[in-house]
Amino acid sequence: MILGLSSPPSLLTALQFMKRFLVIGTSLSILSACAIFPRMSSLPDFNKEVSVGLEDISIAAIGLVGIPYRYGGNTPKGGFDCSGLIGYVYKNAADKKLPRTTAEIAKTGQSLGNQTPAPGDLVFFNTQGSSHSHVGIYVGKGRFVHAPSEGGTVRLEKITTPYWSQRYTEARRVIAKN
Repeated sequence: MILGLSSPPSLLTALQFMKRFLVIGTSLSILSACAIFPRMSSLPDFNKEVSVGLEDISIAAIGLVGIPYRYGGNTPKGGFDCSGLIGYVYKNAADKKLPRTTAEIAKTGQSLGNQTPAPGDLVFFNTQGSSHSHVGIYVGKGRFVHAPSEGGTVRLEKITTPYWSQRYTEARRVIAKN
């Protein structure tokens, strides 16, 4: 008896069964891999260098690397959460007041779609079940500055790491320089 069949199958039937088994198994493997790995084709080309004249914003953000994370924080002395960091940098580097929450910040400016962000643009991530639950400032060369989590500090990270690339949702340009 082969695989629970009541009568011995012919060699042709066994081969057909094995072929179906392999096709189904391969299809399931491919589908499960799609759920695990990021869809790199949907990400912008972070290797491409773009400038829109907002480098002062990215330089200011890099200058805050190492400041402790603090929920609700919005100053270097008091620490930063992600949206507090964004508001502080934009106010001080570009004299632009932004809303306080990540969800509200995500409603400002213009979405870049699949275009490569420029230094000073905002990058958004789904880290808590919402497409705009985390935000950072893109600084170029595939890197961004953000205030990640309790117990951490403001840091510079690569957006192309598996963790961030899987959670990336969009980039937005909040300031259009002429």
